Amino acid sequence: MKDIATPTRTKEILTKYGFSFKKSLGQNFLIDPNILQKITEAAGLTKETGVIEVGPGIGALTEHLARTSGKVVAFEIDQRLLPILGDTLSPYDNVKVIHEDILKAEVAPIIEQEFQGLDDIMVVANLPYYVTTPIIMKLLEEKIAIRGLVVMLQKEVADRIAAKPGTKEYGSLSIAIQYYMESEVAFIVPKTVFMPQPNVDSAVIRLLKREKPAVEVEDENFFFTVTRSSFAQRRKTILNNLTNQLPLGKEKKEQILSALSEAGIEPSRRGESLSLQEFADLSNALLKTMKS
Repeated sequence: MKDIATPTRTKEILTKYGFSFKKSLGQNFLIDPNILQKITEAAGLTKETGVIEVGPGIGALTEHLARTSGKVVAFEIDQRLLPILGDTLSPYDNVKVIHEDILKAEVAPIIEQEFQGLDDIMVVANLPYYVTTPIIMKLLEEKIAIRGLVVMLQKEVADRIAAKPGTKEYGSLSIAIQYYMESEVAFIVPKTVFMPQPNVDSAVIRLLKREKPAVEVEDENFFFTVTRSSFAQRRKTILNNLTNQLPLGKEKKEQILSALSEAGIEPSRRGESLSLQEFADLSNALLKTMKS
């Protein structure tokens, strides 16, 4: 059977259905089977794995996932693609396409219903660039029962997710995801393997869920508020950002100084220099002092 993901076959399918790309949906279809093979290998799929895919397009990646996993449930927002997927994926009886925006979907009950008997659940997708972060954060914050994600996204975003302290890429997104997941960039994907070609290179990132969060915090929501506040203006000091960004920060500057001291953090440091552990210590100290 010919792979969907070749330039010739992709063009044939698009011509047959008169399909035109919608820029607003971030549609860039992969036309290199080798890349798709590498994505499925990075996800470590077996016939015991249930896969959630987001934005299957014309089914290029879906087909590879169906060959190597127990079942694939793909969320597709573009109604025009449903008849195409019905055609291209007709050889595979272990694929279900759901016409729904995953950001609005109740994912947990769908997993329970669709993946009965499959305990290993992975998210594997070529994510639309414009909603990459909201999709990843939804799956993490809703504590969906998945082993992890192997997703293709803009290289710049992948670098930010996997960034270490002290680098210019490191920020609140790095912390939010690394709090829940171990992250690594699996490989880089050149823009030449897409139709149409995007303006930037992509990367496949592997995120595997930690057994427990990377650090212990008293209040998760407050921890994330503190980290976001600390990067509000990257060139400013941690003291400056927290004073300006935290609720009642200006009135509670002394308490913020006290919390920084308790956490052993110099007020003149910048957010990008703090490790996850330091942010956890600071968040816990702030919670204590600002409540008093």
